[in-house]
Amino acid sequence: MTDLLLKTEDGVAWLTLNRPDRLNAFSPAMLLALGEALQRLSGDDDVGAVIITGAGRGFCAGGDVKTMPDRAAQGFEERVEGLRRMHQLPLLLRTMPKVVIAMVNGPAVGAGLGLAMACDLRIAGHSARFGTGFAGVGYSGDFGGAWTLTRLVGTAKARELYFLGDIVDAETAQALGLVSRVVEDDGLREVTAALALRLADGPRIAYGYMKRNLFAAETEPLAAVLEMEAVHQARTAMTEDHVEAARAFAEKRRPVFKGR
Repeated sequence: MTDLLLKTEDGVAWLTLNRPDRLNAFSPAMLLALGEALQRLSGDDDVGAVIITGAGRGFCAGGDVKTMPDRAAQGFEERVEGLRRMHQLPLLLRTMPKVVIAMVNGPAVGAGLGLAMACDLRIAGHSARFGTGFAGVGYSGDFGGAWTLTRLVGTAKARELYFLGDIVDAETAQALGLVSRVVEDDGLREVTAALALRLADGPRIAYGYMKRNLFAAETEPLAAVLEMEAVHQARTAMTEDHVEAARAFAEKRRPVFKGR
């Protein structure tokens, strides 16, 4: 059984973490496959949006606790290099030109929470649960969680969630700004698919440049973001999608975007 499933339909790529017996905790094979898939999808002109979800009743439990003693036997440098390789994933999710949606169908804990937060949007079912989880296993945290959680919920709440390790439900996560929407569990797939299809049918080039702008807005000063916006706005003004949108506005109809 492969640890990651990939399916593409209607311009939307579905990536399913597939270790349901372990609440989709990461394995080396899963991380490798996820990185390779994201790299490939990043340049796939047939894909306009990506959905990441988990098989069974969980989204992702993060690191597999059962393998932690084995990893503890590794040397310091080996552990650091392994984490550095894994950390290419949240960076790729933040910078790839496709809009990525986390469809959170159950617990998202530890690095699993980091994975969800690295996506552009998070749609949660009512049964979803969120937690940092690191204090419970004596870890300090990885997968960019400290950076992303601080920006989503603020520094005080991020510290509380890290230090105390409390699990929050979907409604609380939405109130904190951690998730975009909360829907009934039996409608989660339908709602997420409809949102992804809407994005896939949108101005794909513009979305890619929007992601660059928004990522820079979290790290760069205003002057740098203004310069970036000027360059990107001029670039998107030259796309066929922009010309089509302007024509559709004048003709009082919905634009038909081609991703060009």
